[in-house]
This record gives sequence, structure tokens and C-alpha cells, in this order.
Amino acid sequence: MPPQPTPDSGPAPAQPSPEAARASASADAAEAAASAGLEHSAAQRAPSSPFAPLSVPAFRMLWLTWLAANTCMWMNDVATAWLMTTLTSSPALVALVQTASTLPVFLLGLPSGALADILDRRRYFMATQFWVAAVAVVLCAAILWGGLNAYMLLALTFANGIGLAMRWPVFAAIVPELVGRHQLPAALALNGVAMNASRIIGPLVAGAIIAGAGSAWVFVLNAVLSLIAGFTIMRWRRTPTPNPLGRERLTSAMRVGLQFVRESPRMRAVLWRISIFFLHATALLALLPLVARDLEGGGAGTFTLLLASMGAGAIGAAMFLPRLRQMMAMDALVARGTLAQAVGTALVAFAPTVYVAVPAMVLAGAAWITTANSLTVSAQLALPNWVRARGMSIYQMCIMGATAAGAALWGQVAALTSVHMSLAVASVTGVAVMAVVQRLVRDRHGDEDLSPSRAFKMPQADTTPQAGLRLVTSIEYFINPARAAEFRAVMQESRRARIRQGALSWELQHDIADPRRYVERIVDESWTEHLRRFDRVTTSDVALRDRKFAFHVGDAPPVVSRYVVEGE
Repeated sequence: MPPQPTPDSGPAPAQPSPEAARASASADAAEAAASAGLEHSAAQRAPSSPFAPLSVPAFRMLWLTWLAANTCMWMNDVATAWLMTTLTSSPALVALVQTASTLPVFLLGLPSGALADILDRRRYFMATQFWVAAVAVVLCAAILWGGLNAYMLLALTFANGIGLAMRWPVFAAIVPELVGRHQLPAALALNGVAMNASRIIGPLVAGAIIAGAGSAWVFVLNAVLSLIAGFTIMRWRRTPTPNPLGRERLTSAMRVGLQFVRESPRMRAVLWRISIFFLHATALLALLPLVARDLEGGGAGTFTLLLASMGAGAIGAAMFLPRLRQMMAMDALVARGTLAQAVGTALVAFAPTVYVAVPAMVLAGAAWITTANSLTVSAQLALPNWVRARGMSIYQMCIMGATAAGAALWGQVAALTSVHMSLAVASVTGVAVMAVVQRLVRDRHGDEDLSPSRAFKMPQADTTPQAGLRLVTSIEYFINPARAAEFRAVMQESRRARIRQGALSWELQHDIADPRRYVERIVDESWTEHLRRFDRVTTSDVALRDRKFAFHVGDAPPVVSRYVVEGE
């Protein structure tokens, strides 16, 4: 392919066909609308009511759906665990219920995020609810007809976990479409309220139904609520915006999601913090049944009371989060939230009576939601709309992985020492390790404007390259040798940007015969994937382009050449 002016360096090449242009403009307008809330000015960051997002009808409807869905999840967990004890006395099979429930998150976290980014999110979210309802119906029928055994229950629990694994990333991606940037923290806090309220409501309702009517009716109620949730989502009038380039392939979408997170300093910082927090904080929940048993008069009722206290603390703290965010930066909130959670854990570990343990659990719950919400907001703001579900699925996988590892770690420490000592060590090391991570893993690049931009026009080829052939782009710069070090530093930012947009590889070449000449070389999976990178350009990318061009000393703008790789 002959050299031509680069689409980000001078005269724009011929435009795509009118149909593609209209579809592209439509997609741009929709993405801009979806992302507009994430790019409001600082003047609109004044504290607002923690309930303000509920004034948005679509958010209110989907929030109630989320509350119902999570209530079903907790009801299902309680009923399944109890049901397994009636089918077998094997501790291994009983323990495998928890494995069957959480394993889908590890196996399907990234694929579910990719699907949520490349499919219509409304239909996808709706399908997850109908899937959960169908599994509940099958499980209920198996119970009533007497055909259920332990292995079938594990299989159906795994199937239910698939629905849960597929549901979380799409909901996380939908929320920023519904509210503005200044309301996003409050919206995410309300999601935390829904989760913690369902943590209280679900087990209580399930316990009452099991005692009064039997486990089968818990699954009947789950199916009914899931169907209601699915039909409620159907009422949401979200207009899909088809991409003129077509849907991404699943494997390519997963690769690009991983690349974006790996090359985003802010996402890396968030993932380190959330992993360290849950690795240590999960000690409290993992060992809480043993703590409750050892308290005076302890038993199942004490355990339920402590869990409810933690949920109440989280719900109460959510009301004060808007004010806290105005008073402290994110890292300060995370550091103090980690400290408060550690104090709550230590108090519970050595509480002589339930009267000390209950307020300590309230404190731990408040610290838990403060820290988790702060990091979730940071993750949401670090992700553009086109990769949001993939990024949030990786975020969720880090939480689940850290939780699983933490439970195993602190359980082993408790076995070697004692429950109280394990919780004490988790408290101290949690604060210490978080302090080290915040010092060593920083986001030094500040906020990025991730709103979509059409400043870079899509190129056209005289003949469309054959599908499946890799495409190589080279951009030629002439740089004053005295500024070469500065230029190379800026080009490292260019490398991150190109890889985050989906390029397979990037390198900067220096002409040994002409010290002024540098060539930026980018490899894309195909011509179509090359065009997708133009669809993902943000306002920050445009600013980076301007910084790169400020180094160029040639009479003409940098020139781009594109080649397809043949003969492989």
C-alpha cells in the first residue's frame, strides 16, 4: 500500500462510504451520550444526595432489579447449602457447593465481559436473568419429583453460577450509561447498599421458607423474581448502536481487554489495591462462624446477627460517602478505610461478648463499603465505554481471586495458631501492605479524558486488504537530536495508547544513517482491527498526538505507510 498522509497528521484521506459514515456517526453519538456523564467539568462535582441517582427512572428500575437479583443469589446460596446437607454427609461434597458457585466467575469472568461489550447490553442482561430463572425451575422440578442427588445439585449450582458470572460485568458497564459523572459514585454506593441489603434479606427469607415450606419453594421464588427482573429489563428502552465494522471476535475482544488493563496505569493501581484489600479483609468473613461460635451463647443466631451488623454498617456508611469523597482523595479514603476495617477485625477477634463484636462489625462493614466503593469508582473512571465491561470483569476476577486466596491463607494461619491470632495478623499486615502498595504502585499520569473523539478520520484503501492478513503501519518523524530523549519518553506513552486500543505490537525504530529520523511501527491483527483503533480514539489520544507532533521538524507532517503482511 503506498504511503499517504497519516489520519492523525494532516489532510484527512477520503471518507468511508456514506452508509459507514452515518453508522459511525451514530455510534459516536451514542457512545458520547453514554460517556458524557463520565466527562463533566469539575464544577459539577459538588456533593449531592446519596439517593440522587434514584431520580433517574432507568437507574431506579435497574437498581430495583439488581436488588431483587442479589436477594435471589443469597437465597439460592442458603437453600443450596442446606439442601446438600440433606443429600449427603460428605464434607467434601458440602464444601464443593461453594466451589461450584464461584468457579464460573474465574472461568467466565473475561469472556462475559467481552460479550457484554460486543453484544447489546440490554438483551444480554435480560438473558442472564432468564438463564437463572430456568436453572431455578429445573432445580425445583428435580426436588419435587425426587430425582435430585448431590452431583446433580452441584451441576445445577454451577449452571446458576454461570448466570451470576455473566450478569455482573454487564450491569457494571450499564450504570455509567444511566447517570452523570458527578452521580456515579453515589450510584455505585447504592449498588453496594443493594448488595448488603440483599445479604440480610436473602438469608432471612430463605431460612423462613425452608423452615415453613421446604427448600423447593425457595427456588420457586427465585424463578419468579428472576423472571420479573428479566421482564423489567425488557421495559428499558435502550437503543442499540450497531458498529459499522461489525462485532469483534470474542478471542480478539478478550485480548484487547487484557491489553487495555495491562497498559492502563490507573487500572493497574486499582487492581493492586483491591486485591490487597480483599486478600486481608476476607479473613473476617472466612473465620466469622468460628468467632461467633466462641462468643458466650454463640450459635447460628449470633452468626446471623454479626453478618446483619456488617450489612447495616455498610448501608449506613453509603449515606456519608458523598461527603467523604469531598473531604479526602481516593488514596486517602482507601488508606483510612483499610485502617478502619483492620481495627474492626481486631476488635471482633478479641471481643469478649457480642455487645463488643456487633459495633465492631458495624465499623468493619462501613470501612468495607468505603474502600470498595472508592476503588470501584476509580476503576469505572479509568475505562472508556467501549471496553468497560471487560475492564470491570477483570476487576471482579481480582476480587474473587483475592477472596479465595485470602480465605485459604487465613484459614491455614488459624489452623497453625488460633482464630484470634489469624485475625490479628490479617489486621496488621493488611494496613502495612496497603501502605507499601500505595507508595510503590501509583498512577502518576493523572486523570485522562476518555470521551470519544473523531479527530482521527478512518483511512480508506484502494482495495480492501484480504481478511486475516496482519497490517503494519509505519509513521515517520524527523526529530531534533537534542530533544531525542524527550521524544522517546513521549513515544512510550504512544506505545501504551496503541496497545490499549488493540494493536498487536509496537516499536520505535531509529535510522542509524540519519539520526533525525524515527519510525513508529504498529502491527494490527487485520485491516478491520486497524480501523477499530480509530473508533476508540479519545480526547486524551488527540492531546498525545499534538505532543508528538510538536517534536517533528520536517516541512511536511509525518507520513504514514500501511502494508499487509503476506506469505506467512
